[in-house]
Amino acid sequence: MTKLRIGLISVSDRAAHGVYQDKGLPALESWLAKALTTPFETEKRLIPDEQPMIEQALRELVDEHFCHLVLTTGGTGPARRDVTPDATLAIADREMPGFGEQMRQISLHFVPTAILSRQAAVIRKQSLIINLPGQPAAIEQTLEGLKASAEHKAVTGIFASVPYCIQLLEGPYIETDPQVVAAFRPKSAIRQTNS
Repeated sequence: MTKLRIGLISVSDRAAHGVYQDKGLPALESWLAKALTTPFETEKRLIPDEQPMIEQALRELVDEHFCHLVLTTGGTGPARRDVTPDATLAIADREMPGFGEQMRQISLHFVPTAILSRQAAVIRKQSLIINLPGQPAAIEQTLEGLKASAEHKAVTGIFASVPYCIQLLEGPYIETDPQVVAAFRPKSAIRQTNS
């Protein structure tokens, strides 16, 4: 059975140059550790906001390390140095626009400036690449979604669709902790596991 491989990229000029400690990679690792029940390994990169370097890291994680999923954090706004989506689209085979649309919908529950986000998701070869926000709280919100409360109705996080997408790309069967995020698949795609 193929082991799930996940590439993690934090894009930040200041963190890459040691001005402050990177918070993106630890936030991604921590969330994946609590959300996934499927064993996985990660390959990590911390790089500045330089489009050629981001493109190179994405190609490396997909083409050489054969990551099934690549998550980026940071560099998705409208500022001149925010080039993560541009790099992602440049190396893409196909776009997956629903992910960006849903991330912005979730974030709009918290901040009106979520509309400025240019987060994208694409497929390269048999890998899914998703640009996540830069803030640890926003990373968790977009992946997990919003639980129903008195003020909000439940909003599905984007990760609910990731396991089935990886399955359709002929990657490993991914299972999640439903208390964190419930993976959704059509009944015909659900496998019985020995747990």
